Amino acid sequence: MTDLVLASGSRVRATLMENAGLSFTIDPAKVDERAVEEPLLAQNVEPQEIARVLAQAKAIETSTRNPGKMVVGADQILAFEGTRLTKPENMAAARAQLESFSGKAHALHAGVCVAFDGHVLWETVSTANLHVRTLSPEFLDWYMETAGSDILSSVGAYQLESVGIQLFQRIEGDYFTILGLPMLPLLDFLRKSGTLIK
Repeated sequence: MTDLVLASGSRVRATLMENAGLSFTIDPAKVDERAVEEPLLAQNVEPQEIARVLAQAKAIETSTRNPGKMVVGADQILAFEGTRLTKPENMAAARAQLESFSGKAHALHAGVCVAFDGHVLWETVSTANLHVRTLSPEFLDWYMETAGSDILSSVGAYQLESVGIQLFQRIEGDYFTILGLPMLPLLDFLRKSGTLIK
C-alpha cells in the first residue's frame, strides 16, 4: 500500500479523510494560488478548470517533496453571477456577500488531484449548486453572531455542517463537494489503484 499525503492544511478535508478510514500525513502545498489563477482569469477560463488547475498545482508541488508517496491536492472555487469569489476579508465583507446571495444560486466547484513523484495520476472536478433562501436582516444579525469569525475561513462565508445550513432553500450536488473534497470519486480511484482494499 502506497503512503498517502494530503497537500492541504484544511481541517475539514483532513477530517473527511480520517472519517473515511484513510491513513495519511499532512504536508500543505506551497503554491501561490493567486499567481496560478491570474493568467487563467485573464483568459476567462471557466471556474471548474481553475479548480482543477489549482488542485493539480498543489498535488504536484507537494509530491515533489514527498517521493514515492501518493499526494492528494484539492481546491474549491465559488462562482456567483459570472464572478469567482475568494474568502471574505472581514465580517462586514462576509455579510455583504451573504446579502448578495439572498434569493439566488451559486456554484461550488471542487477539484481533486492525485499526484505521484511530480506526475498526475488522476483528477476530477465536481460541482454543487446551492440555492440561498431570501435572508432577512434579522436572520443575518443572528447568523453573523452565532456563526462567528469561523465563516471567514470559508469562501462562501458558511459551514454547511454547522448553522450555515440555515441559509439554504435547496442544494443540488454532493455534500463532500460542498465541503471541498469530492470523496466518492477519490475513494473510487484509490481502490482502483490498489491503495485501498476493493
